[in-house]
Amino acid sequence: MLSPKRTKYRKAHKGRIHGLAKGGTQLNFGSFGLKAVEPMRITARQIEAARRALTRHMKRSGRVWVTIFPDVPVSTKPAEVRMGSGKGQPEFWVCRVKPGRIMFEIDGVSRATAEEGFALAAAKLPIRTRVVARLGLEA
Repeated sequence: MLSPKRTKYRKAHKGRIHGLAKGGTQLNFGSFGLKAVEPMRITARQIEAARRALTRHMKRSGRVWVTIFPDVPVSTKPAEVRMGSGKGQPEFWVCRVKPGRIMFEIDGVSRATAEEGFALAAAKLPIRTRVVARLGLEA
């Protein structure tokens, strides 16, 4: 699963996801992309599950790019522990995704295959998404 090799700080604030995506809103690598429609935190496990579903459907033809990376640690405290005594240990990694962000890109497959694969991948993600295509390839 994806996680950073090292970070400046071990633990992060939860924060809120405001506004629209500032970058990563255009297709950079592939012909088709999966774009986020709402804000949400996406875990490394969810990214990996979506990537596997997508590559399996494509039968390893074509190429897949994952354009998001989980770089925010989420800490939790153990079950049945009293309040206080500090913040819990980092348990998993998430990526804060804003609306308009392209999360996956693919190339080398037909439009029908791309849409079916993205439908399978979107089922693994907790947010609403839509398929986008490069100009000239209607999605």
